[in-house]
Amino acid sequence: MTPFEHSASRRTILTALAAAATTGAPVLGQLAAATPAAAAPASDVTLPDPVEYKSNTLLYQDPDLVEGTSYSRRYRRHQQFDLKMSQKYGFPRTAILALHGGGIEIGTSELCLGIAGYSPGSAPEDTKGDPAGEPILPTVHDYFMFEGLLSSGNSALHVTSKNCDDHVALATAASHLNVLSLHGCQFGQLNLPTAAYPPTGNLGVAVVGGLNAAFRSALVTEINNAGFQAVDAYDPRYSATLGEFNGSHVNNPCNRTMLAMGAQLELTTELRRSLFGDPSSRGGRAETWYKSGGRFEAFRDACRRAIATVEAGQPIL
Repeated sequence: MTPFEHSASRRTILTALAAAATTGAPVLGQLAAATPAAAAPASDVTLPDPVEYKSNTLLYQDPDLVEGTSYSRRYRRHQQFDLKMSQKYGFPRTAILALHGGGIEIGTSELCLGIAGYSPGSAPEDTKGDPAGEPILPTVHDYFMFEGLLSSGNSALHVTSKNCDDHVALATAASHLNVLSLHGCQFGQLNLPTAAYPPTGNLGVAVVGGLNAAFRSALVTEINNAGFQAVDAYDPRYSATLGEFNGSHVNNPCNRTMLAMGAQLELTTELRRSLFGDPSSRGGRAETWYKSGGRFEAFRDACRRAIATVEAGQPIL
């Protein structure tokens, strides 16, 4: 998510290639996204964008990158009908996003699928479901993922969230009341108070951001109650160092919802790795999410409970 996590040298090369391959502004604002109703709270820390692709459009136009080999996009929009004038039907209210999935910020793709109600995968001899198959949980959510597939250097494919202009990602956000966007960070970047979070202690932390305060509160409560560490990026005890992690920008897809606000999770590497029996590769994560002593399921279900809490206050009128 943050500039410090990425390989500047590789991205500098790729950015130069992208700039040479295309001209003109990225395709922004072509979707009927909701106009933010209020300005985002001021961040305590403001840094320039890292050296990277300035939009998904520029990344997709790079001739040296091939979709399906260098990167992939996966999404699922659930079909809904309301065909009877005498009855009222629900509609999907929450979408899950992993804008830096695959090898970019490991574990976010698998969590995206899990929170959405689908299996991240399973070993051939096990029967834990297929990501492209039927859901494994009774309630499902729409989702979108952009995933790095390179053998190394996937951080070069990172596009800062506020610069995301992928049409499907933005359309997904704009058509839902809520978005939960999943990201990765490093513990050392957070600069949390050492009295509460000593660098020799538990480094698995979830920083909860986004402009929907009720959603943030539900996530912090449920994640902490599930035995993990979660902090609200706007909590005065921590906000001074979490400006880059608070999801405050109005162009962040987590806030480009029907309500112009949503939530995001910045998950430290230690937390993400702890959710898998083997976090070292895509295949390892897909085959061992259910072999982490229940940690993956516990974190997944905590997020799903938070979503249910928020949705309970959003009746279908």
